[in-house]
Amino acid sequence: MNEMNKNYEYIVSACLCGEKCRYDGKTTLSEKVKKLVDEGKALMVCPEVEGGLLIPRLPCEIKDNKVINAENEDKTENFMAGAQKTLYLAKKYNIKKAILKEKSPSCGSSFIYDGTFSRNVIKGQGITAKLLRENGIEVISDEEY
Repeated sequence: MNEMNKNYEYIVSACLCGEKCRYDGKTTLSEKVKKLVDEGKALMVCPEVEGGLLIPRLPCEIKDNKVINAENEDKTENFMAGAQKTLYLAKKYNIKKAILKEKSPSCGSSFIYDGTFSRNVIKGQGITAKLLRENGIEVISDEEY
């Protein structure tokens, strides 16, 4: 994490900034989002790593209000812990906007996978996106930014 500046405008998904923290150990680089971090305007975080999950890890999806991995293990506590740490950082630096990775079970702001591990997308929010919104933080999809 890059916590040197105290005037962040955004908190952003670390995978969008070139950090290899996705479940598959890859990145989903967004040059526009990475530029915000490089300019000191954004703090990057990976809620799943903050919640204690390893890289790589089995894919997780939300099903019946729980986060489960592809072997049907309940990872909800990890996702909740990561969401709480992300909210803590947003509050600590008075950040009011987040740019998060769409479809993620943590960061999806409008769409998530349906819990069947069939790549089917439904309307919904990830655990972190939902918690941030509930606390007055504007959540922007990386697909809209």
